[in-house]
Amino acid sequence: MTLTLKPLHPVFVAEASGLDLRQLLRADDITALVAAMDRYAVLVFHDQPLSPQEQIRFAEQFGPLNPGLKQIGGQAQRLAEPALIDISNVDADGRPLARDAKKIISGLANQLWHSDSSFQSPAVSYSMLSAVRLPSWGGETEFSDLRAAWDALPERLKRQVESLEAEHFALHSRITILGDSSYTPAQQAALPPVVWPLCRLHPGSGRKSLFAGIHAQRILGMGLAEGRMLLHDLLEYATLPQFRWTHHWRVGDLVIWDNRCTLHRGRAYDLDEPRELRRTTNDEVARTDRAAA
Repeated sequence: MTLTLKPLHPVFVAEASGLDLRQLLRADDITALVAAMDRYAVLVFHDQPLSPQEQIRFAEQFGPLNPGLKQIGGQAQRLAEPALIDISNVDADGRPLARDAKKIISGLANQLWHSDSSFQSPAVSYSMLSAVRLPSWGGETEFSDLRAAWDALPERLKRQVESLEAEHFALHSRITILGDSSYTPAQQAALPPVVWPLCRLHPGSGRKSLFAGIHAQRILGMGLAEGRMLLHDLLEYATLPQFRWTHHWRVGDLVIWDNRCTLHRGRAYDLDEPRELRRTTNDEVARTDRAAA
């Protein structure tokens, strides 16, 4: 079987088929998939219902897996596999949680434009999200192309931000924007802020990207208020309609995206209905190491 691609967006999204993701991929299939991710940034596989173990095995072929916010602790984990990140609104019995549950409040941050784990260094690369159960409405995932956003950025803004760096903090969206003050000092210190350039070079394509997202809390060397206004303006620009695409989920979908050159956000849905997706996220590794995975 051979990887086949059908563009869903003229620039950065394609439907992928021709591979059985339940099986270990051949080296040339991994190379082809990595090349497809460099060309696009989001790949959609339909009809790939993966068990937790199959999803982990597939994801590990592209680098070590990152636990994300699990490093902060403080919440019981529903999934037995430590490498899986639970993107759901359900408890251990599969029933929707109360709307004021800690997990629900934290999960609402997923509806803000972000790049997974931009609050960590080294960087992460791919995220892979598998749909298990879906609500009757809503819950779509929107993506935005940061390379196209940079290319179209007015020259004045390019000159302004090209040398600037932003500080990213794991709990900025949850504490500052959502007002969740329940995180302990130890939890806040578990993932200290990291700094990334506002203009990042994507290693696979060699293209520049506008690395803005909701985890960015301040710009180094700029007053807090002025910096946050600039971050707000850049995030607004990076997510203009012409840079966006929306995925409407089907059970069995697996969507892969590159966090180094995209933003994404979940959309609202009825929290009284179960929505269950499983995510894996890869730490970035050198291209030679990844090709040999």
